[in-house]
Amino acid sequence: MNVTLPEKEKLNKKYVIIYSIIIVFCIICVFIAFYVQFYARIDLAKLVGINQEERFGQKDEEEIETLKTDFLNVFTNGIDGTDGDYNNKKTDINEDLVYIGYEKKESKVNSYDLQVRIPKINIESEIVNQYNKEIEEVFVNMTKRILESENRNIIYTVEYVANVQDGILSVMIHSNFKEGTNAQRVIIKTYHYDLRNNKEITLKDILKFEQLDEQKVQEQINYAIEEEQKKVEDLRQLGYNIYNRDVKRDIYKIENTTEFYIKNNALYIIYAYGNETSTSEMDIIVI
Repeated sequence: MNVTLPEKEKLNKKYVIIYSIIIVFCIICVFIAFYVQFYARIDLAKLVGINQEERFGQKDEEEIETLKTDFLNVFTNGIDGTDGDYNNKKTDINEDLVYIGYEKKESKVNSYDLQVRIPKINIESEIVNQYNKEIEEVFVNMTKRILESENRNIIYTVEYVANVQDGILSVMIHSNFKEGTNAQRVIIKTYHYDLRNNKEITLKDILKFEQLDEQKVQEQINYAIEEEQKKVEDLRQLGYNIYNRDVKRDIYKIENTTEFYIKNNALYIIYAYGNETSTSEMDIIVI
């Protein structure tokens, strides 16, 4: 008697293919979930390369020059905007993520003229606590010392700006110090905090998140500094004493660059030489 068995082998192959597709799909979903969780990128189209629109690195020379010229106008002494609700991150629920923590406007003839609005970052975090501590040591303490001074003819201003873009809080502080006939000193400090993953953000992180080629950005920095140094050398021949740039210095390496700011899909990389010495010179590279 001939017995016909079911086509077991064919059925098994069919199921194997189906199961394999399901497993692969699940692995992709897990990978995307992992990526979003740990890198705080919610733009999945950008992640997989579908309909991707480059926001950074596509500006022409005219746009870049306009952004650099208008740079000092970005300081609004407030938080420009946020891309979500981060109330659960706040130390004080009644305040903005960044608010004026210390404010003083006072003049004393022949001694000082100051107007300061110094921010406080309103986030429950040890990292942010260190930010606030540095802000107080650099800017608040300077204000208090000036208020105790006599006959020094000091002009001192502090202003700031902040915003949240792609879950990253960026804060930038600008101070201007002038005493008598001494050189003017400009300090710029920036702070960046990942609100989704509760960690500090570096320039290298930003370049990675925005899919910018680190080597190309480094080349842009080097080129910009070299061009500024050429201008310095020309001015020196005319008798001017201008801050000297040396592109070989480690401060220009991306891994050592600490002052940068993100606003309206523009990345400002800032070298404020007044952070180290008494000068108002700075270089700004816009990506």
